[in-house]
Amino acid sequence: RHRSSTYLSKVQSSSNMLARQTLSPMCRLARHAAATNVRSVGTLPAMRTVQRSQFSGRAFPAAVARVFSGPGARGRLMTTMALTPLGGTTAKECPGNEAMMSLQIGEFEGEADAWSGDLLIIGIFEEMLKVEGEGEEATTTLASEEIIELDESLGGIITELIAEGDFKGKPGKPICARLGGLIRRVGIVGMGKAADTQAPKTWKALGSAAASLGKAHKAQTAAVTVLGCPDMDPLSVLAAVEAVSAGAFLGTYDDFRFKSKGKGSTLKSLDIVKMGPVEPAVAKASAMTQGQVLTKQLVSAPPNTCTPSFLAQTAEEIAAEFSDVMSLKVLEKADCEALKMGAYLGVAEASEEPPKFIHLTYTPPEGTSDSTTKLAIVGKGLTFDSGGYNLKAGAGSMIEMMKFDMGGSGATLGAAKAVAALRPAGVEVHFIVASCENMVAGRGLRPGDILTASNGKTIEVNNTDAEGRLTLADALVYAEKLGVSKAVDIATLTGACMIALGGGVAGLFTPCDAMAKEVADAGEAVGEKLWRMPMEEAYMEQLDSSIADMKNTGTRMGGAITAALFLKEYVDKMQWAHLDIAGPVWDDKQGGATGFGAAALANWVLANSSEPSK
Repeated sequence: RHRSSTYLSKVQSSSNMLARQTLSPMCRLARHAAATNVRSVGTLPAMRTVQRSQFSGRAFPAAVARVFSGPGARGRLMTTMALTPLGGTTAKECPGNEAMMSLQIGEFEGEADAWSGDLLIIGIFEEMLKVEGEGEEATTTLASEEIIELDESLGGIITELIAEGDFKGKPGKPICARLGGLIRRVGIVGMGKAADTQAPKTWKALGSAAASLGKAHKAQTAAVTVLGCPDMDPLSVLAAVEAVSAGAFLGTYDDFRFKSKGKGSTLKSLDIVKMGPVEPAVAKASAMTQGQVLTKQLVSAPPNTCTPSFLAQTAEEIAAEFSDVMSLKVLEKADCEALKMGAYLGVAEASEEPPKFIHLTYTPPEGTSDSTTKLAIVGKGLTFDSGGYNLKAGAGSMIEMMKFDMGGSGATLGAAKAVAALRPAGVEVHFIVASCENMVAGRGLRPGDILTASNGKTIEVNNTDAEGRLTLADALVYAEKLGVSKAVDIATLTGACMIALGGGVAGLFTPCDAMAKEVADAGEAVGEKLWRMPMEEAYMEQLDSSIADMKNTGTRMGGAITAALFLKEYVDKMQWAHLDIAGPVWDDKQGGATGFGAAALANWVLANSSEPSK
């Protein structure tokens, strides 16, 4: 159905799924006309995906798309996501540092019981079940013809799993049992109430379940199906498929760069049963997830690896991979001195690591015009924060975790990678990171020093551990001079925001209602929670200084708000929002770095493009 100038004369496949399919003699490899090197189907080694592929007029970013023909189906598109660890010396020197992810996701148009493979995951909404009684006396039975028929065709295994697992369709851990035959194992996962179908987390959990059960049972092939799903419009279906795919991609991600041994996921393919054409949604999920994984890798990396120079190297790799739409400028210390970035350089002064001011620019494939929207994303890039002379010390200081103080820059570079892969039209984006370390040394920043930012404002430093806002001040001034109309900065800025919102929600600060809605909607669409916080102007008096234009901190009360008010002083005419992600940047229960922010920022860019529904 989909022709390409390149054909594969031989299909190599060792997976159980493909072995069970009757393949046409020739599989067509959909790819961009500019791509020159095509690898055979059976081999997808560790590589950075640089090919651009084309399918039905839609760009398939950073993915290799393939169409398989098989009995009972009009075709299966498999979008493959291939990621490698971070480049440079880190990737080469860490033992066991193998390909992070290699997963094919496609559609299966037959009934769920007609699928064959290692693992079938069944998502069940609560309405599919009838619960009678309470507590230990409660019993759960099947309540619809749809689930009864599938249960009968699978030998009653759904009933068995429900009884043994006290399953009621509520969100939670999936449960699994061996079936044997053409389907080796069957698992079930609660999808909650059918009214929650618009929530990304509902669908993401389904993909995550496939990944976690696949890893636990060493499955190579899996499929997911849903029972009790209400009718959804086409855009909602695509959003659901995107979330399932994202959950699967992220669920198969393992980071063992810094371990002597490590085993990756065995899952090679995932079929999504009867949800229509999946290719656009899977392609978008692939691009978004690549950005999130890059963010996770950067935030997880230790500070003796992830230095300002390392962030600049990562930006260089993004620019090289997407050279047709990405360009890079790295300002060295002398360049920043020429631009009078006194606030940023004051923080960097004590470190042996040279500061790197990173400026990545995305230019749409069609070029720019007067109608092109110009955006900026500014990320805090403190690769280690000792606190300076206001040293982080004592219980609760979290100094051992201060490698994640560059979480904002990680999200910025992750968003850059996703945007470059998605290639939105009608929008130019500047990704800016003022990267450095905050250390202690004789020539370093002292409490009581006065710094002059690049807009001429002077700052009395009454706390060297409030350094992130100093670096962001010069970065925001730089962004506005580029002529952008809107900017979002993202930073692990305050412990106060962690106290206010906890570990699962980021603070959203902006004086502009339209920006608040744009950014919050972008986060909600990808399941990243943002909560708008007040910009209480009266609190600005806390930053009053008798000898400078302002201090860099106020009192402990309302610390997240005064930090945002400080940043507002370095914004003039552009619409601006500030995201404080100190809480959700890290979660030990989820394995550490969460990748928070990359997807929301990339989605915000898409919403401002000339094709926001892409």
